[in-house]
Amino acid sequence: MTDPHDLAALRHRLAEFAATRNWQPYHTPKNLAAALSVEASELLEIFQWLTPEESVRVLDDPDTAHRVHDEVADVLAYLLQFCEVLGVDPLEALSAKIDRNERRFPAETPNGDSG
Repeated sequence: MTDPHDLAALRHRLAEFAATRNWQPYHTPKNLAAALSVEASELLEIFQWLTPEESVRVLDDPDTAHRVHDEVADVLAYLLQFCEVLGVDPLEALSAKIDRNERRFPAETPNGDSG
């Protein structure tokens, strides 16, 4: 069984899963981006009519928690497959984006001191 914290191993496992089913012809960047969007929408659907307070407690219901976990897994699986096809390192991309955001949105200085 794959270590659930080993991103490279999970990416490899997903690639093997698709390869053994001959799904590679369908795993184009366009198709994977579309599938990712659909799965993200399915995650959003769970929260669609909840109040902010209800949304915070969504995992309290076992059936809903199961749905949330499944949709999170689907979103991540398609994102990792998308990255694999295009050769994007998702952790490197995230780190670079955080760096850019830190420069773009600097933290305020303590106590509002601008000087």
